[in-house]
Parts: sequence; structure tokens; C-alpha cells
Amino acid sequence: MKTFLSVMVSLLLGSVSWAQKAQPVVGRSAAAKYFSERDPAEQNTQPAFGGSSDHYLAIHFGRYMSSQSYDWGAGQVDDLGKNNFGVTYRVGEWYRSMDLNLRIDYIEYDFPGEKPAKISFMPLITFPDAGSRFPLYFGAGVGMGVFMKQLSGKSALSLDYQLVLGARFFDIFENTGFFIEAGLKNHVHLLSSGQFNGTFLSGGLVFTF
Repeated sequence: MKTFLSVMVSLLLGSVSWAQKAQPVVGRSAAAKYFSERDPAEQNTQPAFGGSSDHYLAIHFGRYMSSQSYDWGAGQVDDLGKNNFGVTYRVGEWYRSMDLNLRIDYIEYDFPGEKPAKISFMPLITFPDAGSRFPLYFGAGVGMGVFMKQLSGKSALSLDYQLVLGARFFDIFENTGFFIEAGLKNHVHLLSSGQFNGTFLSGGLVFTF
């Protein structure tokens, strides 16, 4: 009888101990586990706007195909737009929709006897987002131009705007692809009279990393 009671007491104590271990752990230390930093390999990281975490960088060279200026120089001047060099970097993404890019262009012009040049800083929105890997895209942007060289008496600042249509091909060689783009690159002088309208064609390399 004593042996039976001992066995029953042991089983009862064991059951209580197991039940206590099986209870969910609560309290501040348990809650803290839910807010602890997760393993980066387990995270589905997203940028501020949502979507792919890939970085997108394009380096491009272009040339104006035709251009006209108004009240910048002697009346109307044709074909003064020349080379442009630039870099475009994606700074944000609206997931499965569009990209917000920063485009920086160095642009050269050619007047008789003078060669103005400027740097353009422009937020550029493109559709669809680069994460979709769709080859065709279009976009628009408005920004500020700063002339490094300018005609006498004309504004060193301009309001720049672009409309673009292009095709891009990703990962042709590892993380490097290429693209071609055409469109309008125009500006209006901010502190003096003067306007420029031009159509361009450019191409370059696309990097995703």
C-alpha cells in the first residue's frame, strides 16, 4: 500500500511539474523576445516605399538630336544642345508601381564662340518599377540646373524638366545590363529670360546589387 501511495504521489508531482513547464512563459522577458532583432537571413527586407530591396544604378551618355533656344543668345538658335553625361540612382519605390530616382546630368551647349555647361539635379519618377524587370519604361521629372559656364547676363539657375521613354535589359552579364532612352530635356532660366527645348538619345549601363 505504501509503495502504491509513493508511486501515486510521484506521478502527481511529475504531472504538476510537467504542466508548469507546458504553460506559456509570460512577463517582460518573454515579451521582449517578440521585439528582439531578427536574423537578417530571415527578414523580408523592404525599402521605405515597400517592394524589392535591390539597388538600381544607371550610368549613361547621350546626345541631343535636335534643339532650339529662345531669347538665350541672339534670338532663336538651333542645334546648340550637345553631349550629356549622367547617373541615375533609385532612392525609393512604390511596390509594383513606380520608382523614385535621382538623376544628375552634366550637359554641354555650343553657341558661336561660347560653350555653356551645367549640372542638373532632378527627381525622376519612372513606370513601372525596376523590380518588375519589365523592359520598357517611361517617366517624367522636374529639377534644378546650375550653370558652370553661362552666357553673360543670363541666369546661372534654371528649372529643368524631362520626359523619357526607354528600354532596359537587366543582368546581361551577372548584375550588369544596358539601356537605351529617348525623350525631351528642356529648361527655363529662373533669373533671366531664356528657354531651351531639346530631344535627346542616350544609352548606358544598368547595375543592380
